[in-house]
Amino acid sequence: MKFQGQVAIVTGGGSGFGEAISKLLSQEGANVVVADIRSEGAERVVTEIRAAGGDAIVSSTDVTKNDQVAAMVKLALDTYGKLDIMVNNAGTTHKSQPMLNVDEKTFDLVFSVNVKSLYLSAKNVVPVFEKQGGGVMINISSTAGIRPRPGLTWYNGSKGAANILTKSMAVELAPIKIRVCAINPVVGETGLTADFLPGGEDTPESRAKVISSIPLGRLAMPLDVAKAVAFLASDEAAFITGVCLEVDGGRSI
Repeated sequence: MKFQGQVAIVTGGGSGFGEAISKLLSQEGANVVVADIRSEGAERVVTEIRAAGGDAIVSSTDVTKNDQVAAMVKLALDTYGKLDIMVNNAGTTHKSQPMLNVDEKTFDLVFSVNVKSLYLSAKNVVPVFEKQGGGVMINISSTAGIRPRPGLTWYNGSKGAANILTKSMAVELAPIKIRVCAINPVVGETGLTADFLPGGEDTPESRAKVISSIPLGRLAMPLDVAKAVAFLASDEAAFITGVCLEVDGGRSI
């Protein structure tokens, strides 16, 4: 098992990509802190991980609040004694719509969850990694940050920031043996699927329009993203940092 004896935090771990990441890391031997603002989702995932023989705990966490992110990291250290992998998966979006129709409150939320959370994660996790002699941070970004499309302008910008932050952090933190990478999924089968589709509605027509732009002919599945995370977080990727890996069926070509 790739992560035997290692400890991982997965934000937004109670559903979608985060659920699949939490479960796969556990299957590969990691002890997992499943963090989510919706604690009921995190509790369900932890219950299922334990039923499968893994070890996991719940952290009810709003990733936009520094005190809660600090408490999440402290919980990991108090419970397992260390932290090896930080997966910044929690994210949100606005519905696909003309850019000027997005209200200021929604804009602020998108940038707080998708961008500020990376700052708060680094603020609380980097000192731990440095003290331990290294660690891995994986940011779940999006193809929206490299090949933006109309209707999701502000979301696109937040993921563009996530990609650049990943690369900048990777360069700055490399001397202290901290690797930082990102995953760029195409639209996936998650609770946010409808918001990303044309018109902000999940219909056969809106799905077909998006799928027609993906050479491999389907949306991303949570396990696709989880497998990419498991690779980049493992020793197999020990000489890889600063990459923003497209898990998109060819969408960004």
